[in-house]
Amino acid sequence: MGGGNQTSAMNDKKISLDQGQNVYLHAVVDLGSNGIRCSISDLSPPTTRIIPTVHFHRVDISLYEAQVEPDSGRRIPIPQHIIDRIVSAIVRFQIICVEIGVPTQNVRIIATEATRTAINASAFIDAIRHKTGISVEALPKEEEGVIGAWGIASSFSDVEGLALDLGGGSMQMTWITSHAGNVHMSSRGSISFPYGAAALTQKLADLKRDKNKEEAQKARERFRVEMADKFRAAFDTLDVPEQLVQKAREQGGFPLYLSGGGFRGWGYLLLYLHQTKDRSYPISIINGFSAPKKDFEDTETLKEVARTAHEIFRVSDRRRKQVPSVAFLVNTLAQSLPYGIKEAHFCQGGVREGMLFREMPPIVRQQDPLEVATALYAPSSAQPLAALLLAALPRPSASRSFPSSISLHLIQAFANALYYHATMSKEISSSAALYSTSTGILASTHGIPHAHRALLALMLQERYGGELPPRDMDLKTHLQGILTPEEVWWTRYLGKVGLVLSRLYPTGSIDTSKPRIVPSAHWKNGLGKEGKKDGLDLTIAIQRLSYDPSHLKQELENDVQKIQKVGKRKNWIGGRNGWGIKVRVAVVEEDSLIP
Repeated sequence: MGGGNQTSAMNDKKISLDQGQNVYLHAVVDLGSNGIRCSISDLSPPTTRIIPTVHFHRVDISLYEAQVEPDSGRRIPIPQHIIDRIVSAIVRFQIICVEIGVPTQNVRIIATEATRTAINASAFIDAIRHKTGISVEALPKEEEGVIGAWGIASSFSDVEGLALDLGGGSMQMTWITSHAGNVHMSSRGSISFPYGAAALTQKLADLKRDKNKEEAQKARERFRVEMADKFRAAFDTLDVPEQLVQKAREQGGFPLYLSGGGFRGWGYLLLYLHQTKDRSYPISIINGFSAPKKDFEDTETLKEVARTAHEIFRVSDRRRKQVPSVAFLVNTLAQSLPYGIKEAHFCQGGVREGMLFREMPPIVRQQDPLEVATALYAPSSAQPLAALLLAALPRPSASRSFPSSISLHLIQAFANALYYHATMSKEISSSAALYSTSTGILASTHGIPHAHRALLALMLQERYGGELPPRDMDLKTHLQGILTPEEVWWTRYLGKVGLVLSRLYPTGSIDTSKPRIVPSAHWKNGLGKEGKKDGLDLTIAIQRLSYDPSHLKQELENDVQKIQKVGKRKNWIGGRNGWGIKVRVAVVEEDSLIP
Protein backbone atom coordinates (compact mmCIF):
# COMPACT_ATOMS: atom_id res chain seq x y z
CA MET A 1 0.00 0.00 0.00
CA GLY A 2 2.07 2.87 -1.29
CA GLY A 3 2.03 6.42 -0.01
CA GLY A 4 0.75 7.68 -3.37
CA ASN A 5 -2.49 5.73 -3.07
CA GLN A 6 -2.98 6.96 0.49
CA THR A 7 -2.36 10.58 -0.59
CA SER A 8 -4.83 10.25 -3.45
CA ALA A 9 -7.43 8.77 -1.13
CA MET A 10 -6.86 11.57 1.38
CA ASN A 11 -7.27 14.21 -1.34
CA ASP A 12 -10.50 12.58 -2.53
CA LYS A 13 -11.72 12.49 1.04
CA LYS A 14 -10.84 16.17 1.58
CA ILE A 15 -12.82 17.20 -1.49
CA SER A 16 -15.82 15.30 -0.13
CA LEU A 17 -15.46 16.83 3.32
CA ASP A 18 -15.21 20.35 1.90
CA GLN A 19 -18.67 19.75 0.48
CA GLY A 20 -19.89 18.61 3.89
CA GLN A 21 -20.07 14.95 2.99
CA ASN A 22 -17.71 12.01 2.67
CA VAL A 23 -18.56 9.65 -0.17
CA TYR A 24 -16.75 6.81 1.64
CA LEU A 25 -19.11 6.87 4.63
CA HIS A 26 -21.93 4.32 4.61
CA ALA A 27 -24.73 4.02 7.16
CA VAL A 28 -26.79 0.89 7.78
CA VAL A 29 -29.86 0.41 9.97
CA ASP A 30 -30.33 -3.30 10.69
CA LEU A 31 -33.92 -4.00 11.76
CA GLY A 32 -33.14 -7.27 13.53
CA SER A 33 -35.34 -9.53 15.59
CA ASN A 34 -33.58 -8.89 18.90
CA GLY A 35 -32.50 -5.28 18.41
CA ILE A 36 -32.12 -2.34 16.02
CA ARG A 37 -28.47 -1.67 15.08
CA CYS A 38 -27.42 1.68 13.64
CA SER A 39 -23.88 1.93 12.29
CA ILE A 40 -21.69 4.18 10.16
CA SER A 41 -18.65 2.69 8.41
CA ASP A 42 -15.74 4.41 6.69
CA LEU A 43 -14.74 2.62 3.47
CA SER A 44 -11.92 5.03 2.61
CA PRO A 45 -8.80 3.48 1.08
CA PRO A 46 -6.49 1.99 2.20
CA THR A 47 -8.46 0.53 5.16
CA THR A 48 -11.61 -0.39 3.24
CA ARG A 49 -11.12 -4.13 3.79
CA ILE A 50 -11.41 -3.94 7.58
CA ILE A 51 -14.67 -1.89 7.46
CA PRO A 52 -13.72 0.63 10.19
CA THR A 53 -16.63 1.72 12.37
CA VAL A 54 -17.16 5.47 12.78
CA HIS A 55 -20.31 5.24 14.89
CA PHE A 56 -22.44 2.47 16.34
CA HIS A 57 -25.36 2.25 18.70
CA ARG A 58 -28.05 -0.29 19.41
CA VAL A 59 -31.71 0.39 20.12
CA ASP A 60 -32.94 -2.19 22.62
CA ILE A 61 -36.20 -3.17 20.94
CA SER A 62 -37.01 -6.80 20.21
CA LEU A 63 -39.23 -6.84 17.15
CA TYR A 64 -39.81 -10.55 17.68
CA GLU A 65 -40.99 -10.23 21.29
CA ALA A 66 -43.14 -7.23 20.34
CA GLN A 67 -45.18 -9.54 18.08
CA VAL A 68 -45.83 -12.26 20.66
CA GLU A 69 -48.60 -12.06 23.25
CA PRO A 70 -46.85 -12.98 26.54
CA ASP A 71 -49.54 -15.20 28.06
CA SER A 72 -50.78 -17.12 25.03
CA GLY A 73 -47.78 -16.98 22.71
CA ARG A 74 -50.14 -15.81 19.95
CA ARG A 75 -48.71 -13.68 17.10
CA ILE A 76 -49.94 -10.09 17.05
CA PRO A 77 -49.15 -7.10 14.80
CA ILE A 78 -46.24 -4.85 15.72
CA PRO A 79 -47.81 -2.44 18.25
CA GLN A 80 -48.07 1.19 17.18
CA HIS A 81 -45.98 2.45 20.10
CA ILE A 82 -43.13 0.13 18.98
CA ILE A 83 -43.41 1.42 15.41
CA ASP A 84 -43.27 5.00 16.72
CA ARG A 85 -40.17 4.26 18.83
CA ILE A 86 -38.35 2.65 15.90
CA VAL A 87 -39.24 5.45 13.49
CA SER A 88 -38.07 8.04 16.02
CA ALA A 89 -34.80 6.14 16.54
CA ILE A 90 -34.13 6.07 12.79
CA VAL A 91 -34.88 9.80 12.45
CA ARG A 92 -32.42 10.53 15.28
CA PHE A 93 -29.84 8.36 13.52
CA GLN A 94 -30.39 10.33 10.31
CA ILE A 95 -29.43 13.47 12.23
CA ILE A 96 -26.20 11.76 13.35
CA CYS A 97 -25.52 10.79 9.73
CA VAL A 98 -25.86 14.43 8.64
CA GLU A 99 -23.55 15.59 11.43
CA ILE A 100 -20.88 13.03 10.51
CA GLY A 101 -21.21 13.65 6.76
CA VAL A 102 -22.87 10.52 5.38
CA PRO A 103 -24.37 11.16 1.91
CA THR A 104 -28.12 10.58 1.88
CA GLN A 105 -27.79 7.97 -0.85
CA ASN A 106 -25.41 5.97 1.38
CA VAL A 107 -27.98 5.41 4.14
CA ARG A 108 -29.75 2.05 3.97
CA ILE A 109 -32.38 0.38 6.12
CA ILE A 110 -32.27 -3.43 6.02
CA ALA A 111 -35.06 -5.60 7.44
CA THR A 112 -34.90 -9.31 8.22
CA GLU A 113 -37.17 -12.07 9.55
CA ALA A 114 -39.12 -10.17 12.20
CA THR A 115 -40.13 -7.44 9.75
CA ARG A 116 -40.62 -9.74 6.78
CA THR A 117 -43.11 -11.99 8.61
CA ALA A 118 -44.92 -9.33 10.61
CA ILE A 119 -48.71 -9.29 10.25
CA ASN A 120 -48.57 -5.55 9.60
CA ALA A 121 -45.24 -5.55 7.75
CA SER A 122 -46.51 -3.23 4.98
CA ALA A 123 -47.82 -0.63 7.43
CA PHE A 124 -44.53 -0.76 9.39
CA ILE A 125 -42.40 -0.33 6.28
CA ASP A 126 -44.65 2.46 4.97
CA ALA A 127 -44.36 4.32 8.29
CA ILE A 128 -40.58 4.24 8.08
CA ARG A 129 -40.54 5.41 4.46
CA HIS A 130 -43.03 8.20 5.18
CA LYS A 131 -41.01 9.66 8.08
CA THR A 132 -37.47 9.04 6.81
CA GLY A 133 -37.76 9.15 3.02
CA ILE A 134 -35.85 5.85 2.82
CA SER A 135 -37.31 2.65 1.40
CA VAL A 136 -36.76 -0.37 3.62
CA GLU A 137 -34.93 -3.28 1.96
CA ALA A 138 -36.75 -6.36 3.28
CA LEU A 139 -34.46 -9.31 2.61
CA PRO A 140 -36.08 -12.53 1.33
CA LYS A 141 -35.32 -15.41 3.69
CA GLU A 142 -32.84 -16.99 1.23
CA GLU A 143 -31.02 -13.68 0.78
CA GLU A 144 -30.81 -13.09 4.54
CA GLY A 145 -28.56 -16.11 4.92
CA VAL A 146 -26.45 -15.07 1.94
CA ILE A 147 -25.81 -11.65 3.48
CA GLY A 148 -24.92 -13.37 6.75
CA ALA A 149 -22.46 -15.60 4.89
CA TRP A 150 -20.81 -12.55 3.30
CA GLY A 151 -20.52 -11.10 6.79
CA ILE A 152 -18.77 -14.27 7.88
CA ALA A 153 -16.42 -14.03 4.87
CA SER A 154 -15.49 -10.51 6.00
CA SER A 155 -14.53 -11.87 9.42
CA PHE A 156 -11.62 -14.07 8.28
CA SER A 157 -9.02 -14.12 5.50
CA ASP A 158 -9.85 -17.75 4.75
CA VAL A 159 -13.12 -19.59 5.33
CA GLU A 160 -14.05 -23.15 4.47
CA GLY A 161 -17.02 -24.87 6.09
CA LEU A 162 -20.69 -24.46 6.95
CA ALA A 163 -22.03 -20.96 7.66
CA LEU A 164 -24.87 -20.55 10.15
CA ASP A 165 -26.56 -17.30 11.15
CA LEU A 166 -28.75 -17.42 14.27
CA GLY A 167 -30.95 -14.37 14.67
CA GLY A 168 -33.94 -13.89 16.91
CA GLY A 169 -36.62 -15.13 14.53
CA SER A 170 -34.78 -17.49 12.20
CA MET A 171 -31.61 -19.43 11.49
CA GLN A 172 -29.93 -19.69 8.07
CA MET A 173 -27.56 -22.37 6.82
CA THR A 174 -25.32 -22.58 3.78
CA TRP A 175 -21.78 -23.65 2.91
CA ILE A 176 -19.03 -21.18 2.18
CA THR A 177 -15.45 -21.01 0.94
CA SER A 178 -13.50 -17.76 0.84
CA HIS A 179 -9.88 -17.55 -0.29
CA ALA A 180 -8.00 -14.49 -1.57
CA GLY A 181 -11.22 -12.51 -1.82
CA ASN A 182 -13.03 -15.14 -3.91
CA VAL A 183 -16.20 -16.08 -2.05
CA HIS A 184 -18.30 -19.07 -3.05
CA MET A 185 -21.43 -20.49 -1.49
CA SER A 186 -24.36 -22.67 -2.46
CA SER A 187 -26.05 -21.70 -5.72
CA ARG A 188 -29.30 -22.22 -3.82
CA GLY A 189 -28.45 -19.38 -1.46
CA SER A 190 -29.21 -20.40 2.09
CA ILE A 191 -31.86 -22.49 3.79
CA SER A 192 -33.91 -20.62 6.37
CA PHE A 193 -35.46 -22.25 9.45
CA PRO A 194 -37.91 -20.68 11.92
CA TYR A 195 -35.51 -21.56 14.74
CA GLY A 196 -34.14 -18.17 15.79
CA ALA A 197 -33.11 -17.86 19.43
CA ALA A 198 -36.24 -15.96 20.45
CA ALA A 199 -38.55 -18.01 18.23
CA LEU A 200 -37.14 -21.29 19.51
CA THR A 201 -37.47 -20.13 23.11
CA GLN A 202 -41.14 -19.38 22.47
CA LYS A 203 -41.67 -22.71 20.65
CA LEU A 204 -40.16 -24.76 23.47
CA ALA A 205 -42.31 -22.87 25.98
CA ASP A 206 -45.41 -23.61 23.87
CA LEU A 207 -44.56 -27.32 23.86
CA LYS A 208 -44.79 -27.37 27.65
CA ARG A 209 -47.92 -25.27 27.96
CA ASP A 210 -50.93 -27.17 29.36
CA LYS A 211 -49.05 -30.52 29.40
CA ASN A 212 -47.77 -32.75 32.15
CA LYS A 213 -44.05 -33.51 32.31
CA GLU A 214 -44.24 -36.76 30.32
CA GLU A 215 -46.38 -35.27 27.57
CA ALA A 216 -44.13 -32.22 27.33
CA GLN A 217 -41.05 -34.42 27.03
CA LYS A 218 -42.60 -36.44 24.21
CA ALA A 219 -43.63 -33.27 22.37
CA ARG A 220 -40.11 -31.91 22.79
CA GLU A 221 -38.57 -35.10 21.39
CA ARG A 222 -40.92 -35.08 18.39
CA PHE A 223 -39.88 -31.52 17.70
CA ARG A 224 -36.20 -32.45 17.98
CA VAL A 225 -36.67 -35.20 15.38
CA GLU A 226 -38.50 -32.76 13.11
CA MET A 227 -35.64 -30.24 13.39
CA ALA A 228 -32.99 -32.89 12.74
CA ASP A 229 -34.83 -34.11 9.63
CA LYS A 230 -35.02 -30.56 8.30
CA PHE A 231 -31.30 -30.00 8.92
CA ARG A 232 -30.41 -33.21 7.04
CA ALA A 233 -32.71 -32.29 4.17
CA ALA A 234 -31.18 -28.81 4.01
CA PHE A 235 -27.66 -30.26 3.91
CA ASP A 236 -28.63 -32.38 0.92
CA THR A 237 -30.35 -29.44 -0.79
CA LEU A 238 -27.32 -27.17 -0.46
CA ASP A 239 -25.12 -29.47 -2.58
CA VAL A 240 -22.08 -29.18 -0.33
CA PRO A 241 -18.93 -29.60 -2.48
CA GLU A 242 -17.29 -33.01 -2.30
CA GLN A 243 -14.04 -31.34 -1.27
CA LEU A 244 -15.65 -30.05 1.94
CA VAL A 245 -17.39 -33.36 2.57
CA GLN A 246 -14.14 -35.27 2.13
CA LYS A 247 -12.33 -33.01 4.59
CA ALA A 248 -15.14 -33.39 7.11
CA ARG A 249 -14.95 -37.16 6.72
CA GLU A 250 -11.19 -37.15 7.31
CA GLN A 251 -11.07 -34.52 10.08
CA GLY A 252 -14.04 -35.62 12.15
CA GLY A 253 -16.62 -33.04 11.19
CA PHE A 254 -17.34 -29.70 9.54
CA PRO A 255 -15.89 -26.39 10.73
CA LEU A 256 -18.81 -24.12 11.61
CA TYR A 257 -18.66 -20.37 11.01
CA LEU A 258 -21.25 -18.76 13.23
CA SER A 259 -22.82 -15.32 13.17
CA GLY A 260 -25.91 -13.70 14.61
CA GLY A 261 -26.68 -12.67 18.15
CA GLY A 262 -27.83 -16.12 19.24
CA PHE A 263 -24.52 -17.76 18.41
CA ARG A 264 -22.45 -14.81 19.63
CA GLY A 265 -24.15 -15.17 23.01
CA TRP A 266 -23.09 -18.84 23.02
CA GLY A 267 -19.55 -17.75 22.17
CA TYR A 268 -19.45 -15.22 25.01
CA LEU A 269 -20.55 -17.98 27.41
CA LEU A 270 -17.60 -20.07 26.24
CA LEU A 271 -15.27 -17.09 26.67
CA TYR A 272 -16.65 -16.52 30.16
CA LEU A 273 -16.04 -20.15 31.04
CA HIS A 274 -12.44 -20.03 29.78
CA GLN A 275 -11.76 -16.77 31.61
CA THR A 276 -13.19 -17.83 34.98
CA LYS A 277 -12.46 -21.53 35.25
CA ASP A 278 -8.69 -21.22 34.92
CA ARG A 279 -8.46 -17.51 33.99
CA SER A 280 -6.26 -18.43 31.06
CA TYR A 281 -7.97 -17.05 27.95
CA PRO A 282 -6.42 -13.65 27.19
CA ILE A 283 -8.66 -12.10 24.48
CA SER A 284 -12.26 -10.93 24.96
CA ILE A 285 -13.09 -10.17 21.31
CA ILE A 286 -15.79 -12.48 19.92
CA ASN A 287 -14.75 -12.15 16.27
CA GLY A 288 -12.05 -14.70 15.55
CA PHE A 289 -12.68 -16.73 18.71
CA SER A 290 -12.67 -20.48 18.03
CA ALA A 291 -13.87 -23.36 20.17
CA PRO A 292 -13.17 -27.07 19.71
CA LYS A 293 -16.00 -29.57 19.35
CA LYS A 294 -15.80 -30.68 23.00
CA ASP A 295 -16.34 -27.18 24.37
CA PHE A 296 -18.88 -26.05 21.79
CA GLU A 297 -21.12 -29.07 22.39
CA ASP A 298 -20.87 -28.99 26.21
CA THR A 299 -24.41 -27.69 26.49
CA GLU A 300 -25.05 -28.78 30.07
CA THR A 301 -22.09 -26.84 31.40
CA LEU A 302 -23.04 -23.69 29.49
CA LYS A 303 -26.66 -23.91 30.62
CA GLU A 304 -25.45 -24.15 34.22
CA VAL A 305 -23.21 -21.12 33.74
CA ALA A 306 -26.10 -19.10 32.29
CA ARG A 307 -28.32 -20.15 35.19
CA THR A 308 -25.96 -19.54 38.08
CA ALA A 309 -23.37 -16.91 37.11
CA HIS A 310 -24.01 -13.52 38.68
CA GLU A 311 -22.89 -11.47 35.69
CA ILE A 312 -21.62 -12.63 32.29
CA PHE A 313 -19.65 -10.32 30.02
CA ARG A 314 -21.71 -9.34 26.94
CA VAL A 315 -24.60 -11.68 27.81
CA SER A 316 -27.81 -9.79 28.60
CA ASP A 317 -30.68 -11.17 30.64
CA ARG A 318 -32.59 -11.70 27.39
CA ARG A 319 -29.73 -13.77 25.94
CA ARG A 320 -29.42 -15.66 29.21
CA LYS A 321 -33.07 -16.74 28.98
CA GLN A 322 -32.46 -17.98 25.42
CA VAL A 323 -29.50 -20.21 26.37
CA PRO A 324 -31.57 -23.41 26.92
CA SER A 325 -33.12 -23.06 23.45
CA VAL A 326 -29.70 -22.40 21.83
CA ALA A 327 -28.40 -25.48 23.68
CA PHE A 328 -31.31 -27.47 22.22
CA LEU A 329 -30.36 -26.22 18.76
CA VAL A 330 -26.65 -27.01 19.21
CA ASN A 331 -27.43 -30.55 20.38
CA THR A 332 -29.73 -31.15 17.44
CA LEU A 333 -27.18 -29.78 14.96
CA ALA A 334 -24.43 -31.97 16.40
CA GLN A 335 -26.60 -35.07 16.04
CA SER A 336 -27.94 -34.35 12.57
CA LEU A 337 -25.04 -32.94 10.53
CA PRO A 338 -23.22 -35.65 8.53
CA TYR A 339 -19.81 -36.33 10.14
CA GLY A 340 -20.66 -33.92 12.96
CA ILE A 341 -18.93 -30.72 14.04
CA LYS A 342 -15.17 -30.32 14.08
CA GLU A 343 -14.91 -26.85 15.61
CA ALA A 344 -16.77 -23.56 15.82
CA HIS A 345 -15.52 -20.14 14.72
CA PHE A 346 -17.44 -17.11 15.97
CA CYS A 347 -17.89 -14.06 13.75
CA GLN A 348 -18.89 -10.47 14.38
CA GLY A 349 -19.92 -10.10 10.76
CA GLY A 350 -23.64 -9.48 10.30
CA VAL A 351 -25.90 -7.49 8.00
CA ARG A 352 -23.66 -4.39 8.05
CA GLU A 353 -20.47 -6.27 7.26
CA GLY A 354 -22.17 -8.61 4.78
CA MET A 355 -23.79 -5.84 2.72
CA LEU A 356 -20.62 -3.76 2.56
CA PHE A 357 -18.15 -6.61 2.02
CA ARG A 358 -20.17 -8.08 -0.84
CA GLU A 359 -20.02 -4.78 -2.73
CA MET A 360 -16.23 -4.42 -2.44
CA PRO A 361 -14.16 -5.28 -5.52
CA PRO A 362 -12.30 -8.62 -5.25
CA ILE A 363 -8.94 -6.84 -5.22
CA VAL A 364 -9.97 -5.20 -1.93
CA ARG A 365 -11.60 -8.30 -0.44
CA GLN A 366 -8.43 -10.34 -0.97
CA GLN A 367 -6.36 -8.05 1.24
CA ASP A 368 -5.26 -9.44 4.60
CA PRO A 369 -6.95 -7.59 7.51
CA LEU A 370 -3.88 -7.62 9.75
CA GLU A 371 -1.68 -6.27 6.99
CA VAL A 372 -4.24 -3.59 6.11
CA ALA A 373 -4.66 -2.46 9.72
CA THR A 374 -0.93 -2.18 10.42
CA ALA A 375 -0.23 -0.34 7.15
CA LEU A 376 -1.39 2.85 8.89
CA TYR A 377 1.70 2.66 11.12
CA ALA A 378 4.21 1.43 8.55
CA PRO A 379 7.65 3.06 8.34
CA SER A 380 8.90 4.28 4.97
CA SER A 381 10.81 1.04 4.30
CA ALA A 382 8.19 -1.43 5.57
CA GLN A 383 8.39 -3.63 2.47
CA PRO A 384 12.21 -3.87 2.41
CA LEU A 385 12.14 -4.64 6.13
CA ALA A 386 9.64 -7.43 5.50
CA ALA A 387 11.97 -8.77 2.79
CA LEU A 388 14.83 -8.89 5.30
CA LEU A 389 12.65 -10.73 7.82
CA LEU A 390 11.64 -13.25 5.16
CA ALA A 391 15.29 -13.76 4.22
CA ALA A 392 15.94 -14.77 7.84
CA LEU A 393 13.53 -17.70 7.41
CA PRO A 394 14.83 -20.92 5.83
CA ARG A 395 13.11 -22.20 2.72
CA PRO A 396 10.66 -25.01 3.48
CA SER A 397 11.85 -28.43 2.38
CA ALA A 398 10.21 -31.83 2.06
CA SER A 399 11.16 -32.69 5.64
CA ARG A 400 11.41 -29.36 7.43
CA SER A 401 9.43 -26.16 7.51
CA PHE A 402 7.99 -23.52 9.81
CA PRO A 403 4.27 -23.28 10.67
CA SER A 404 1.96 -22.14 7.88
CA SER A 405 0.59 -19.49 10.25
CA ILE A 406 3.92 -17.65 9.87
CA SER A 407 2.67 -16.25 6.57
CA LEU A 408 3.79 -13.49 4.22
CA HIS A 409 0.92 -11.34 5.50
CA LEU A 410 1.98 -11.81 9.13
CA ILE A 411 5.59 -10.91 8.30
CA GLN A 412 4.48 -7.75 6.48
CA ALA A 413 2.19 -6.80 9.38
CA PHE A 414 5.13 -7.26 11.77
CA ALA A 415 7.32 -5.03 9.60
CA ASN A 416 4.52 -2.44 9.42
CA ALA A 417 4.16 -2.26 13.21
CA LEU A 418 7.86 -2.67 14.02
CA TYR A 419 8.41 0.93 15.12
CA TYR A 420 5.02 1.98 16.49
CA HIS A 421 6.00 1.62 20.17
CA ALA A 422 9.62 2.66 19.66
CA THR A 423 9.14 6.18 21.04
CA MET A 424 7.87 4.83 24.35
CA SER A 425 10.18 4.36 27.31
CA LYS A 426 11.77 0.95 27.77
CA GLU A 427 9.63 0.24 30.81
CA ILE A 428 6.37 0.31 28.82
CA SER A 429 7.20 -0.37 25.14
CA SER A 430 7.31 -4.15 25.53
CA SER A 431 4.05 -4.24 27.50
CA ALA A 432 2.26 -1.88 25.11
CA ALA A 433 3.33 -4.05 22.18
CA LEU A 434 2.04 -7.16 23.94
CA TYR A 435 -1.40 -5.60 24.47
CA SER A 436 -1.57 -4.01 21.01
CA THR A 437 -3.72 -6.66 19.33
CA SER A 438 -6.15 -7.37 22.17
CA THR A 439 -6.79 -3.99 23.84
CA GLY A 440 -4.42 -1.65 22.00
CA ILE A 441 -4.18 -0.06 18.57
CA LEU A 442 -5.34 -3.16 16.66
CA ALA A 443 -8.04 -4.36 19.06
CA SER A 444 -10.97 -3.07 17.01
CA THR A 445 -9.67 -4.38 13.67
CA HIS A 446 -12.29 -6.55 12.01
CA GLY A 447 -11.35 -9.91 10.51
CA ILE A 448 -8.42 -11.17 12.61
CA PRO A 449 -8.47 -14.66 14.20
CA HIS A 450 -7.28 -14.80 17.79
CA ALA A 451 -4.28 -16.93 16.86
CA HIS A 452 -3.06 -14.21 14.48
CA ARG A 453 -3.53 -11.59 17.21
CA ALA A 454 -1.40 -13.72 19.54
CA LEU A 455 1.33 -14.28 16.94
CA LEU A 456 1.79 -10.59 16.16
CA ALA A 457 1.59 -9.48 19.80
CA LEU A 458 4.29 -11.95 20.86
CA MET A 459 6.57 -11.01 17.94
CA LEU A 460 6.26 -7.30 18.73
CA GLN A 461 6.91 -7.88 22.41
CA GLU A 462 10.10 -9.81 21.63
CA ARG A 463 11.19 -7.00 19.28
CA TYR A 464 11.49 -4.76 22.36
CA GLY A 465 13.72 -7.25 24.16
CA GLY A 466 11.08 -9.47 25.73
CA GLU A 467 11.36 -7.97 29.21
CA LEU A 468 8.05 -7.55 31.05
CA PRO A 469 6.94 -6.44 34.51
CA PRO A 470 5.46 -9.26 36.63
CA ARG A 471 1.85 -8.16 36.10
CA ASP A 472 2.12 -8.70 32.34
CA MET A 473 3.77 -12.11 32.40
CA ASP A 474 0.42 -13.87 32.74
CA LEU A 475 -0.87 -12.25 29.55
CA LYS A 476 2.20 -13.41 27.64
CA THR A 477 1.80 -16.95 28.98
CA HIS A 478 -1.88 -17.02 28.09
CA LEU A 479 -1.31 -15.66 24.58
CA GLN A 480 1.27 -18.41 24.09
CA GLY A 481 -1.41 -20.89 25.22
CA ILE A 482 -3.48 -20.07 22.12
CA LEU A 483 -0.59 -21.22 19.91
CA THR A 484 1.44 -24.38 19.45
CA PRO A 485 4.91 -24.54 21.07
CA GLU A 486 6.40 -24.46 17.56
CA GLU A 487 4.56 -21.23 16.70
CA VAL A 488 5.66 -19.65 19.97
CA TRP A 489 9.32 -20.47 19.25
CA TRP A 490 9.15 -18.83 15.83
CA THR A 491 7.62 -15.67 17.34
CA ARG A 492 10.66 -15.44 19.60
CA TYR A 493 13.08 -15.99 16.73
CA LEU A 494 11.43 -13.46 14.39
CA GLY A 495 10.92 -10.99 17.21
CA LYS A 496 14.65 -11.02 17.94
CA VAL A 497 15.45 -10.64 14.23
CA GLY A 498 13.12 -7.61 14.26
CA LEU A 499 15.03 -6.23 17.26
CA VAL A 500 18.34 -6.48 15.38
CA LEU A 501 16.83 -4.81 12.29
CA SER A 502 15.42 -1.96 14.38
CA ARG A 503 18.88 -1.26 15.75
CA LEU A 504 20.45 -1.33 12.31
CA TYR A 505 17.76 0.91 10.85
CA PRO A 506 16.57 3.02 13.81
CA THR A 507 14.30 5.25 11.68
CA GLY A 508 12.73 2.43 9.65
CA SER A 509 14.26 3.84 6.48
CA ILE A 510 16.53 1.76 4.24
CA ASP A 511 18.48 3.00 1.24
CA THR A 512 17.79 0.01 -1.00
CA SER A 513 20.48 1.04 -3.46
CA LYS A 514 23.07 0.50 -0.72
CA PRO A 515 21.86 -2.36 1.47
CA ARG A 516 23.53 -2.47 4.86
CA ILE A 517 22.90 -6.18 5.46
CA VAL A 518 21.67 -9.24 3.60
CA PRO A 519 20.52 -12.17 5.77
CA SER A 520 20.17 -15.75 4.54
CA ALA A 521 18.98 -18.79 6.45
CA HIS A 522 19.29 -22.53 5.85
CA TRP A 523 18.41 -25.72 7.65
CA LYS A 524 21.57 -27.24 9.06
CA ASN A 525 22.33 -30.76 10.26
CA GLY A 526 24.46 -31.43 13.29
CA LEU A 527 24.36 -28.13 15.16
CA GLY A 528 25.14 -27.99 18.84
CA LYS A 529 27.75 -29.59 21.04
CA GLU A 530 26.36 -33.06 20.53
CA GLY A 531 26.48 -32.63 16.78
CA LYS A 532 23.21 -34.49 16.49
CA LYS A 533 20.54 -31.82 16.56
CA ASP A 534 19.19 -30.30 13.36
CA GLY A 535 19.06 -26.55 13.47
CA LEU A 536 19.05 -23.23 11.71
CA ASP A 537 22.08 -21.53 10.21
CA LEU A 538 21.62 -17.77 9.82
CA THR A 539 24.25 -15.76 7.98
CA ILE A 540 24.15 -11.96 7.98
CA ALA A 541 26.34 -10.43 5.29
CA ILE A 542 27.36 -6.79 5.69
CA GLN A 543 29.07 -4.38 3.37
CA ARG A 544 32.83 -4.17 3.94
CA LEU A 545 33.75 -0.55 4.50
CA SER A 546 37.24 0.94 4.32
CA TYR A 547 36.25 3.37 7.03
CA ASP A 548 33.72 2.29 9.64
CA PRO A 549 33.61 4.66 12.61
CA SER A 550 30.52 2.86 13.98
CA HIS A 551 32.25 -0.54 14.04
CA LEU A 552 29.15 -2.05 12.47
CA LYS A 553 30.43 -5.63 12.34
CA GLN A 554 31.38 -5.62 16.01
CA GLU A 555 28.08 -4.07 17.06
CA LEU A 556 26.12 -6.51 14.92
CA GLU A 557 27.96 -9.51 16.35
CA ASN A 558 26.91 -8.38 19.81
CA ASP A 559 23.27 -7.91 18.77
CA VAL A 560 22.89 -11.25 16.98
CA GLN A 561 23.69 -13.07 20.20
CA LYS A 562 20.11 -12.34 21.14
CA ILE A 563 18.95 -14.35 18.12
CA GLN A 564 21.34 -17.18 18.87
CA LYS A 565 20.12 -17.42 22.48
CA VAL A 566 16.61 -18.28 21.25
CA GLY A 567 18.07 -21.60 20.06
CA LYS A 568 19.61 -22.57 23.42
CA ARG A 569 17.85 -25.55 25.00
CA LYS A 570 17.12 -23.67 28.22
CA ASN A 571 15.12 -21.16 26.14
CA TRP A 572 13.04 -23.73 24.27
CA ILE A 573 9.28 -23.63 24.69
CA GLY A 574 8.57 -25.91 27.62
CA GLY A 575 12.18 -25.99 28.85
CA ARG A 576 15.13 -28.16 27.83
CA ASN A 577 12.88 -31.02 26.75
CA GLY A 578 10.37 -28.75 25.00
CA TRP A 579 10.19 -27.48 21.42
CA GLY A 580 13.02 -25.52 19.86
CA ILE A 581 15.72 -25.36 17.20
CA LYS A 582 19.41 -24.80 17.60
CA VAL A 583 20.46 -21.53 15.97
CA ARG A 584 23.88 -20.51 14.73
CA VAL A 585 24.40 -16.95 13.56
CA ALA A 586 27.42 -15.75 11.61
CA VAL A 587 28.23 -12.18 10.59
CA VAL A 588 30.41 -11.94 7.48
CA GLU A 589 31.80 -9.01 5.54
CA GLU A 590 31.57 -8.88 1.76
CA ASP A 591 32.91 -6.38 -0.74
CA SER A 592 29.56 -5.89 -2.41
CA LEU A 593 26.00 -6.78 -1.44
CA ILE A 594 24.44 -5.45 -4.63
CA PRO A 595 23.82 -8.15 -7.27
